[in-house]
Amino acid sequence: MRTIELLLDEAAELAVREAWRRLADAGLPSQARHRSPTNSPHLTLAACPELTAPIRWELAEAAALLPLPVRFTGVVRFERPTSVLAWALHLDAALAGLHRQVWEAVASDSPPETLNPFHDPTRWSPHITLGRTRRPGAFAGRRVPELLPAPPLPASLIRLRSYDTETGALEVLAPRP
Repeated sequence: MRTIELLLDEAAELAVREAWRRLADAGLPSQARHRSPTNSPHLTLAACPELTAPIRWELAEAAALLPLPVRFTGVVRFERPTSVLAWALHLDAALAGLHRQVWEAVASDSPPETLNPFHDPTRWSPHITLGRTRRPGAFAGRRVPELLPAPPLPASLIRLRSYDTETGALEVLAPRP
């Protein structure tokens, strides 16, 4: 699979990495424990089996919309197949529009059964993951927000990239020249 992700500006990335460190220091699940050189704070927009030429064409248009200012709204927890602790992002019209553009690009040239339903614009919840684990309820009942620094203000999404989950390769998706 190929993910389509947005990266944060330097100051926001440092704030997320500080949150990761604090969670790890407290013995909680944290993205800081993920030691891959490709691990960086990001916002996942979609995933698809491959980046075909039509998808790449549309993603280049989406990349031209960056940088995009965003606003963090606080801590959120998800219990999907994994327990996730994250900082939520406000879904304003600009972010919703960019996400819809990316979703429509991948949906236009991918088998529907290969798309993650959580990325569908009617279900998508923009967030930056701070920690995740397969243990259900790992963050429930904990005083996690007190451990974390304040979310970064202001923040911007500055770069579009793709991550290949099979090879581990990263690719920056740039606007057309």
